[in-house]
Order: sequence, then structure tokens, then C-alpha cells
Amino acid sequence: MESQTEAIKMDIGPSPSFLMERKVHIQISGRQIIKTKLRKSCSCTTKRLKNIVMDFFPVLQWLPKYHCREYIWGDIMSGVVIGIILVPQAIAYSLLAGLKPIYSLYTSFFANIIYFLMGTSRHVSVGIFSLLSLMVGQVVDRELLLAGFDLNDDDDAISNSYERNGNNSNVTPFNLTLEGLSAECGKECYAIGVATALTFLAGVYQVLMGVFRLGFVSIYLSESVLDGFATGASLTILTAQVKYLIGIKIPRSQGHGIFLTTWINIFQNISQANLCDVITSVVCIAVLVAAKELGDRYKHKLKIPLPTELVVIVVATLVSHYGKLNEVYASSVSGAIPTGFIPPQLPNFNMMHRVALDAVPLAIVGFAFTISLSEMFAKKYAYTVRANQEMFAIGFCNIIPSFFHCFATSAALAKTLVKSSTGCQTQVSSVISAVVVLLVLLFLAPLFYSLQKCVLACIIIVSLRGALRKFRDVPQRYHMNKVDTLVWCVTVFSSALISTEMGLLIGVLFSMLCIVVRTQRPRTALLGQIQSTAFYEDDWEYESLCPVPNAKIFRFEAPLYYANKDFFLKSLYRMTGLDPTLEAAKRKKNEKKQKEHLKEGNRGTIVKGLDQADTALHLVPKQVDFQTIIIDCSSVTFLDTAGIITLKEILKDYNELKITVLLACCNPSVIDSLKRGGYFGKDCKKMQELLFYSIHGAVQFARGRKLLADGSAV
Repeated sequence: MESQTEAIKMDIGPSPSFLMERKVHIQISGRQIIKTKLRKSCSCTTKRLKNIVMDFFPVLQWLPKYHCREYIWGDIMSGVVIGIILVPQAIAYSLLAGLKPIYSLYTSFFANIIYFLMGTSRHVSVGIFSLLSLMVGQVVDRELLLAGFDLNDDDDAISNSYERNGNNSNVTPFNLTLEGLSAECGKECYAIGVATALTFLAGVYQVLMGVFRLGFVSIYLSESVLDGFATGASLTILTAQVKYLIGIKIPRSQGHGIFLTTWINIFQNISQANLCDVITSVVCIAVLVAAKELGDRYKHKLKIPLPTELVVIVVATLVSHYGKLNEVYASSVSGAIPTGFIPPQLPNFNMMHRVALDAVPLAIVGFAFTISLSEMFAKKYAYTVRANQEMFAIGFCNIIPSFFHCFATSAALAKTLVKSSTGCQTQVSSVISAVVVLLVLLFLAPLFYSLQKCVLACIIIVSLRGALRKFRDVPQRYHMNKVDTLVWCVTVFSSALISTEMGLLIGVLFSMLCIVVRTQRPRTALLGQIQSTAFYEDDWEYESLCPVPNAKIFRFEAPLYYANKDFFLKSLYRMTGLDPTLEAAKRKKNEKKQKEHLKEGNRGTIVKGLDQADTALHLVPKQVDFQTIIIDCSSVTFLDTAGIITLKEILKDYNELKITVLLACCNPSVIDSLKRGGYFGKDCKKMQELLFYSIHGAVQFARGRKLLADGSAV
């Protein structure tokens, strides 16, 4: 391939230009690239198989290098603390998912084991997450309603069936056949069937995204969108827990607008509030908030966080049991939680076509939070994570547990912060946490029978403090970036007022729309010269800039493409004060008038002279005080076909008015686009006269041409 040489004018010493030679890049055909990748990927050697296994199970790489004396105590401490936190959270978040507490405990156990084997982050805590629990619960409620179940029963019959059927917790008094489930499957069995099908599909989507390396999708979930989604979903979670706080029974709302509908039902039924639940909720929230505030204030002095949730659950369970709050005051309790494990079962494949779309936002939100937290803590503690492997890990944290009656999981910020602050060194702490949960599953679960649901609701609501405090940051966020604040607000209110899934979609689309609008109507400026320098800046923003004689320097701060080409032209015409199309039409009209006047032979010489002078004045308007337009392309990242055509039309239109158009500071991709579009003429002969490395080089060229023209005129 022949080398390409570009002569780009630049004002350096006595020589007005120098040569910049483009590097020759060897072009490799797409077929050759595919063959090379396939040959590398499909090679089957012992070494390659070993690398594949080691990459797929990172634990095989770091566990043999584990420094037991250095790491073990920190991992044990953090694992025990997280396990203690997981137990009450698992029981509480079962309310959000619309499932029995036992399934939340299963989820916490299996997720920790699988991430220990496959995760690359040392500090991330994977398990149940309030946002995912809410999203699962909404799908479960919808499918239960469509299947004909009553969402408003208190499941007392189901709770009592635990005692009648022992550990056979998925059998209820209902006898029907639904979506391929057994004839004995009732409400609880159907609910976990929906949840496992949804979880399995979400995991499959995440693994496929890892296989096809679609992790880039997460870049469209900006920080403003994720924060807004979390805050909006927190409002929905809080709303869903109010009925448990005050002990009322209201119909479960479905579809869009459940936030408003639920609050309307709450106020309509407020007179039915259970006084025992209200008092319990007030006391629990006061204790939890006070403990959290004290923990935040003295966190540097405390070696481990206070296990407030566990203490509250233990005390509340004892008070409820010995005070017989369920029998005397009709306070709703958790009911029987069986011990042991239910035999594994295939997810309900007949259900999957109904929840296939619901699994998409679940998968995206799960891996987005997991990857963002993994990278954040990896950066903090100076190690690396593999985003693609993280997608595999979180995907299999959903696929495999779905066979064991579990629902969707991801990394959770609050538990991850606690984990890192309590001395966690590796994912061995996840195994310790799983052991703590296992002890509850095998021995301690039945002890939570008398635990009031309002206590669980209090734990959930207090855990939302961090997300709800985001409202206090709105002024600071607005001061930092108004557009990001608008994206945050739109995502919050759409997530809360419409639905969580629609809120996420609206947030992403609105964020992308803001980017498009920014490029459609970007900042434009006329530049002036900084005194006694070769630099030029925005004349509107800076004082004491010198105007460039006989030239206008125009800056366009965006790529030039089909969506903003009209704005580019309007801005250029407005800021230079000259529309070449209108000016050309005006000149043609004046020329036509002049010819008509010259044909009239009955007019006097004086009158003709005045008419011709008047016509000549109109041929060159007074506002045209420049002969050169320099377009600063430093912010133009790319050109499409419409952008190239626009620049060619500008060049042609202004040249007809004897005005030169010069381009400065173009990047190589823009130069290549202009070449392919024929902007520089045949064989790029005009390139040295139209393209310049710097604005100052273009200005010097224009001045030299003006001096040359004035000299020849003299």
C-alpha cells in the first residue's frame, strides 16, 4: 500500500508548512480475523482446557495461594456478620417477593456458595436484593392473579399446612392443574414456580450476554439512571410495606400506577389499623433508626457493625410468642418455616414464555449492580475483576439455584459495604455466611414462627434509608449537572408512579434522548484571538479577545451528522451574519435590475449613474466584513454522509460569494471521511489549501492570501 502524505499548513518559523505522513495500516480481511479467532477458540489442547477451567472457576487460581494466617480471621469475622445480617433480611425480603421465608434462606445459601466458586471480586456480597425481590414479587403477583388465586388472603391456611404436611411446604389445599404444574400445586407452589422460571431465564440471559460479550449494555445504565431507579423502587417498596406496618388488609394492586392505588387503599382502610402492629412498628423503627444513626456516628470506633436487626427479631419473636399477640390481638405473623431442604426440581418450562420479557430487566439490573459494585471495590482495594466472568458468575447464581426453589439474586451495596468494613479479604467469607444461613435452615428456622410481619416490614423500610436520602442530594446534584438531575427525577417518578420495569426503560430512553438533544443543539461560538498568542477562544465567554480581521472563526462542539446539520447551518449563518443562499439570490436580483436599467435609453446620465451606484452598493452588503470563514473542527468527532454534503455545500455557496472556507483541527477519521466524500477535489489536490492543523495556521494562511491579493491589486 502506498503511503499517504498530507501537507498541513502551520505557522512555524519562516516555513509556512510542513509535511505530516500518515502511517500505513495493514488491512486484514474480516474472513481472516474470523478464521484466526475460531482457530484460537477451537483449539483443544491440555493447556487450553486447563486455562478454560481455571478462568471459569477463579477460585482454583486464588484459593491455593490463600494466606491463611493473614486472611482467615478477617474472612471469618465478615462472614459471620454478613450471615447474621442475611437471616433477618432474607425473612423480611420474602414479603417483597411474595414468597415464603424458606425460599429467601435457600437463595442466600446457594448464591454465596456459587459466587465463591465463580466470582472474581473479593469483597462483593451476593444474595437477595430488595429491588430484585420487588421485581420478582410483582411478576409473581401478576401470574397468581391471572391463574385465579386470591392475592388478598393471609395465607393462614397455607401456614397451617406446614404443620399438617411437615416439610412438604409446597403442597396446599388447592387441587388444580396450572401451566404444567402438578394437580396438588396450589398458591404457594405456583408462586415459587413462577419465581424459579423467571430466575432461570434471567440467569440464561446473563450467561448469554457473557458469551456474546454484551456487557457494554450496562454503559447505558448511567449513574443517574441507576440511582433514580433504586430511589423510585424504594418508594414502591416502602408503599408495599405500609399495610404490614399498621396491620390492615387491602387488595394488592397490579399493573401500572400501583404506588398511587396502594396509598388510596391505605387511606380508605386506615380505620382498620391494628393497634398492636402500629405500636410494635413505632418501637421497632425507633430502635432500628437510633441504632443505625449511632452505628454511622461511631463506625470508626466499632470493629463490627451492631447486629440490630437480629436483636430486634429475637426480642420481637419472644414478645410475640409469650404475649400471644397473634391469638389475642390478631397480629399477623410469619408462620411456620420448615427445616431442611426441599428436593430439587426443574424450573417450570411451560411458564417461561409468560415471563420471558419480565426476565430481561431483571437480568440487566442484576448484572449492572453486580459489575458496578465489583469494579468499584476492585478499584478501591487495587485489584482487577473480569466483567465478563462476573456476568457468568451472577448468571449461574440464578440458573443453578432456580433448581433448588430460589429466586433472583445480585450484589447488594449495603451488605458489600459491611463486608469490606469488617475485614473481608477473600470470598472465603461467603462460605462462612452460607454456613450461618445453613445453621438457620437446619435447626433454627422454626423458632421464627411467631415473628410479626410488621417487624419484617420495619427492617425493610429502615434498610431503605440510603436510597431515600438521595432526595437530600438533589440540590447538590442539580448544581453539578442539571441534565443528570433531570434524568434522575424522571427515572425516580416513572419507577414509582408507573412501574419499576417501565421506570428503568423510561430512564434509559430519556438519558439517551438527552444525549441526542445535546448533539442536536450543541454549543456554538465565534472565536477571538488571545492577545499576542497563537490561541483562540470563545468571544462570548472571555474578555479582551482580539477579533481576527477579515475572518470569522466558527466552533461547533459536536459531531456533524444528519440530525444536527440544519442547526449547524443556522448557527453558522446567524453568527457570521451572512446566509450565502439568500445573499446570492439578492445579488442575482440586483444584477437583473441593473441589466433592465441599462436597457432603458431614455434616462439621463446622472440618473443612470445614481442607479448604478445604488445597485453596486446592494451587490456587496455592508455587513460582509470578512473574506474567510475558519471552521474549528476540534470538537467534531465524526462526520456522516449528510455532514460531508453539508460541508461541501458550504464550501460551494461561500466560494460563489468570493469567501474562502477553511477547516482546522480535524482528527484523522474526519479527514478520511472528507477524502472519501471528495471534499478536497479529485486526488485531494486542494487539501493543502483547505485543511490546517491549527486555527492559527489557517489564520496565517488567510492573512497571507489577503496580503497577496492586495499586492496584486496595487
